[in-house]
Amino acid sequence: MISEKIIFEGFPDHDIYNITAPFHWMGRGVIAGRVEKRTDELSQIVLFEKSANGWTPVHNAPVFSGLQDPCVTRINGKLLLGGVRFPLIIGTDKNAWQMEFFVENEGGTFEKILTGPPKMKDVRFLQLSDHRIVVLTRPQGEKGGRGKIGFCIVDSLADATHDVIDQAPLFDHCAEKLWVGANEAHNLKNGRIGVLGHIAEFDEDQNRHYYAMAFAIDPEKGTSTQPEIIAKRCDFPDGESKRKDLQDVIFSGGIQRQENGTALLFAGLSDAEAGFIELPDPFLQYEN
Repeated sequence: MISEKIIFEGFPDHDIYNITAPFHWMGRGVIAGRVEKRTDELSQIVLFEKSANGWTPVHNAPVFSGLQDPCVTRINGKLLLGGVRFPLIIGTDKNAWQMEFFVENEGGTFEKILTGPPKMKDVRFLQLSDHRIVVLTRPQGEKGGRGKIGFCIVDSLADATHDVIDQAPLFDHCAEKLWVGANEAHNLKNGRIGVLGHIAEFDEDQNRHYYAMAFAIDPEKGTSTQPEIIAKRCDFPDGESKRKDLQDVIFSGGIQRQENGTALLFAGLSDAEAGFIELPDPFLQYEN
């Protein structure tokens, strides 16, 4: 099984992690990555392209200052890039967060068109073949506990209001001590939706443990299979960690399905590095 770190250039004294899978932008293959110093969480999202020695920043590409944890999809053929703005002042909380989404315009520029509800991460979108849009949510607190995945379908991004996202029904995916989140969604051949996500827990010493997982949704019935863990931190090469409590963490960024029945999983490693592994395509079982 292939298991490698991804080498990034152009940002000395910074970490690049919680990446997307490669995608096409302006005729080139790029990766979006979270760039920040080891000592803080003041991030920016940067686009990188492959070079002879690794991945380097794309010249004259937009930089998304203040955003963490990029995600990408396409709506009506246009690239939609999302990220988590942090820190943000919401009420009396000076360290709050909120997702922001940007659509690609002609010439490769981006325009902010949507925000997620305050203090909700892991909002994701997927356009279906009939042009409706799946919305995956992740409330926490009174409704979602430590974090559960919600699901609804809207006719357009304009219909994905904070109220609609907040009210999306939740799947019962995990015990109370665990939390889950969606990272990327894929249309499968039989009409189901394949979801790449993460499932996480604290241990007795409050160390975090994050695993990559996958499940499938029947969009017409609104039902879901149970998440199955597809990768752990130990499946990737050893490396550095932002903090001691983040050593056993992988954050699923995206997955590339291959024609030979395998897939490439791209992920952030221990909140400090990034890598990819080859594994059996986790969505094949849901297409039968």
